[in-house]
Amino acid sequence: MNDGIFEPALDSGEPLAAQVKKVLLLKILTNTLRPGERLSENELSVSLGVSRQPVRDALIRLAEAGLVRALPQRGTEVTRIAVHSVYSGRFLREAVEVAVIREAAVSAEPSMIEAMDRIIEAQEVAVAKKDNLSFLALDDNLHRTFATSIGHAEVWRTLQNTKLHMDRVRYLSLPDATPEELLIEQHQAIVEALKAHNPDGAEVAVRQHLAELLLSLPLLLRNFPDYFEGSLRPIVIHSKQPE
Repeated sequence: MNDGIFEPALDSGEPLAAQVKKVLLLKILTNTLRPGERLSENELSVSLGVSRQPVRDALIRLAEAGLVRALPQRGTEVTRIAVHSVYSGRFLREAVEVAVIREAAVSAEPSMIEAMDRIIEAQEVAVAKKDNLSFLALDDNLHRTFATSIGHAEVWRTLQNTKLHMDRVRYLSLPDATPEELLIEQHQAIVEALKAHNPDGAEVAVRQHLAELLLSLPLLLRNFPDYFEGSLRPIVIHSKQPE
């Protein structure tokens, strides 16, 4: 489907440490490796069938991304979800995606819009199968397609590392805190605005869509208090209304 973080494509031509990082990243994003969990290089190397060196290198890269941290004399720990990083990642993503979607509403080709429709249809299938992982992989694929439709695929790649804590929340929110059916409706509203060549309408739809994460945070902090560090902020949602 794609090589995004929710469906990583392992490539035997990649360095082993890069492959190990992809595997561990997915486990962290989906809480298979839970916030606060201690990690052992020895145990990870055995479970993955690799030596300790690529595991060590992968953990260094994950520490740089803020997903694990080294504990003196105590190994490595999966970090808790930093609420301030969630806010920052969402803020940056909204700023970029509003610019992307406004341009896409003016210049996106019909073939790209058809591709977006197919992705949304695939999301509906994922919901029917209760496949949250595929749903999120398709979600990322759709948002990447917004950027590629105007020749800015690198913009989405730039966002990947800045939204990792946000992605942990996204997975945790499905399906109880954020109904997938609602997200699909919001995706459809975005694409309909693109079809109508309506930049203002597309911006409103994107802002409302990305605000869902803020609305789900209070419930998630109550249900999973040990998964988070930091506190909530007042919700401020800027939604320019089309004229």
